Amino acid sequence: MLNVQEVRTDFPILSIEAHPGVPLIYLDSAATSQKPSVVVDAMNAFYRSYNSNVHRGIHRLSEDATTGYETARRKVQAFINAESAESIVYTRNTTEAINLVAYSWARTQLQPGDELLITAMEHHANIVPWQLISDMTGATLRHVPFRSDGTLDMAKLPELLSDKTKLFAFTAVSNVFGTINPVRELVDAAHAVGALALVDAAQAVPHMPVDVQAWDCDFMAFSAHKMCGPTGIGILYGKGELLESMPPFMGGGDMIRRVGLDKSTWADLPHKFEAGTPAIAEAIGLGAAVDYLTGLGMENVHAHEQFIVNYAVEALSDVPGLTILGPGASQRAGVAAFTLNGAHPHDIAQLLDEDGIAVRAGHHCAMPLHQICGINATARASFYVHTTTEEVDKLVAGLHRVRRVFRLE
Repeated sequence: MLNVQEVRTDFPILSIEAHPGVPLIYLDSAATSQKPSVVVDAMNAFYRSYNSNVHRGIHRLSEDATTGYETARRKVQAFINAESAESIVYTRNTTEAINLVAYSWARTQLQPGDELLITAMEHHANIVPWQLISDMTGATLRHVPFRSDGTLDMAKLPELLSDKTKLFAFTAVSNVFGTINPVRELVDAAHAVGALALVDAAQAVPHMPVDVQAWDCDFMAFSAHKMCGPTGIGILYGKGELLESMPPFMGGGDMIRRVGLDKSTWADLPHKFEAGTPAIAEAIGLGAAVDYLTGLGMENVHAHEQFIVNYAVEALSDVPGLTILGPGASQRAGVAAFTLNGAHPHDIAQLLDEDGIAVRAGHHCAMPLHQICGINATARASFYVHTTTEEVDKLVAGLHRVRRVFRLE
């Protein structure tokens, strides 16, 4: 298990006050994680000591920047156990990574009569691109429903997956329910009918050990900012033969081998998909975040979150009128989205903020999920390596105060 008090000293922001005299309690890591000092220091060191463009210079600064940028790629490769560094493509975020597959693979491969399959618990980033591609290609978009407990209705898979299905794109962990989906089982089901499998791992890679070879997924996407890294950079993992077969997503500098006025040829993987000056400092920050999480041990990270979410689900269940969405704690990652009878989620979040408690309120970029559940919004507490049981207790106390303010007692 983690030494949480020691971990907390790694995050400077946790020592600030949310309001004068009110300490910060950060329970919004599913939206974006806080950054340990080592990540901030690594990015500052780049800007202070070797700021330069990559791949384009033979002077020392450029060579040092290129080394830092490409070393970070290899760290990510090891972190998710990818076959090679060439299968790791830098993107801006999970959303761009999924769009890259949509436009560079699906747009060129699909035709009327083909089918795309997603689930009803997806983030908008894994819904909207496939809607656009469906409109462009004439392919049909279908979805796997979820059950009342927030788990996928696996019994529906046989009727939804067929030889018409070309891609099954699904989340590894729901950002609302917290449901940990059976990734390998879903990948195998897709492969059994000849379809590819894309995994949105934005809520998985930061919180548990992930092995893309064990999953056997064809594509996987995630973001640095949810795993102690900076905003503005994400990762697309793809199997090499698939990435080789795909045309570039964007054109410009650095993704070319040779440019003529009438025709150009493309650079080798992964640079074929990385046009223009990249997010160099952010890549270096991501590499530092990988080092940090590796040092903690992802098994320890996951174990701590399981402990905290078990504690939180039990504690929150004692608040009258509060309903937690999603499965039991044993099937849940470190997320607890909830409603409280008589109080709007936005009001809940505002009142909790007065106590220094940062939670999310809204539909969390999962409007279809909320519509199916018959609610407009939820409040969401999400936990990470620095969350303590004392912070959960303060959340519960804050919710009791919400009930008093709204005279729900």
